[in-house]
Amino acid sequence: MNKKLFSFLSALLLACGLHAADKVTVKVSNPLAIDRVGETVELSVDRLSKKLDGATQFVVCDADGREIPSQQTYDGKLIFQANVGGKASSQYTVSAGKPNAYEARVFGRAVPERKDDFAWENDRTCYRTYGPALQRSGERAFGYDVFNKRTSRLVVNERFALEFDPTIQSICDKLRAQGRNDLAQDVYYELMCYHVDHGTGQDCYKVGPTLGCGTDALLENGGNIVYPWCYKTVEILDNGPLRFTFRLTFNPETVDGQEVVETRIISLDAGSHLNKASISFSGLNKANPITTGIVIHEENPTAFVINEAAGYMGYEDLGDSKQFQEKYRPFYNKTFGRIYVGAVYPEKMNAIKYQPFTEADKPNRGGALGHLLGITTLKPDGSYTYYFGSGWSNNPETAFQTLSDWEKYLSDYAQKVKKPLVLKY
Repeated sequence: MNKKLFSFLSALLLACGLHAADKVTVKVSNPLAIDRVGETVELSVDRLSKKLDGATQFVVCDADGREIPSQQTYDGKLIFQANVGGKASSQYTVSAGKPNAYEARVFGRAVPERKDDFAWENDRTCYRTYGPALQRSGERAFGYDVFNKRTSRLVVNERFALEFDPTIQSICDKLRAQGRNDLAQDVYYELMCYHVDHGTGQDCYKVGPTLGCGTDALLENGGNIVYPWCYKTVEILDNGPLRFTFRLTFNPETVDGQEVVETRIISLDAGSHLNKASISFSGLNKANPITTGIVIHEENPTAFVINEAAGYMGYEDLGDSKQFQEKYRPFYNKTFGRIYVGAVYPEKMNAIKYQPFTEADKPNRGGALGHLLGITTLKPDGSYTYYFGSGWSNNPETAFQTLSDWEKYLSDYAQKVKKPLVLKY
């Protein structure tokens, strides 16, 4: 091609706007009066690639031209976190290039050393769900557990490393062999046990045979909960730095004569107290009620909030008052603080309510009195999305000291999921 023809075609492409851009400007607008700080934004990788001459890697910069952390996700999104004032907009740019490496603010892994638990976290919260080895033991634990944090560091690995430290465990075993059981228990609590706060937080939330912190379950026979057993397989889909995503699949179960298999895709973004859960079932041949449950315990039987119109429910849990041996409770139970758990629904629910257990059920529920239940209808081959999570009064990096504080967070979150940030790019 001669130089004149090349110059002519280049000028024509430029005039028609068909040339590849060197960067894409992203305008992020906030339809709410609430400030949106560190909120995750999702862009289409395919769309960006077309605008940036087939690029497969991208650099995101703020309005001052400074690169900010970003991540490509398993489902074809480029994500970053935006700051947008109430009823305002912010501007970011995306260009082709290799992004800098940033320290991860999310993490998760399978924990085979603890009966196949699966644990995940971000810089605010930490959770676990129970696995196949626990189910084989016969223990009935259906719901999500809360691993309270009071640090922005990622702590899953160190929590389990302490709990199963072979050197300290050997010392405890030797003390017990010598009949010095009290001293062995002292050593275990003070040096190993993740139920004790060793500086990063503690597991003092009680799940047992309940739905715990926001687990879903199908309903049958007029509203009976079909408690889901532990997961069968787990697959990590995204692993930071901004989003952690994993897929759980479950063994077949029979519900109203239908053999169904559940799949959950759960994601947790940096800075958020709530996980996003997308639930689907294969094998459903008719519409079926499905619920999300938050367990209510006898230690704080009425400290819950329900707002059906706004689409959220929340509870102030005081921790498992019986998890330590009795002589240790006066000391260790003082460290529990208040655990705030809740769920948010982007779509209108059939009902959000408190449902107590029957008197016959209560003795088998370890001090649980019932559940908060958010109930909707799942269509055959349909999916159901909701948000669940927690906060802790002992975390100095957050602002949850009362149930009112937690309700404000849930209320704001519910507004945000119903009126997401508006993207123009």
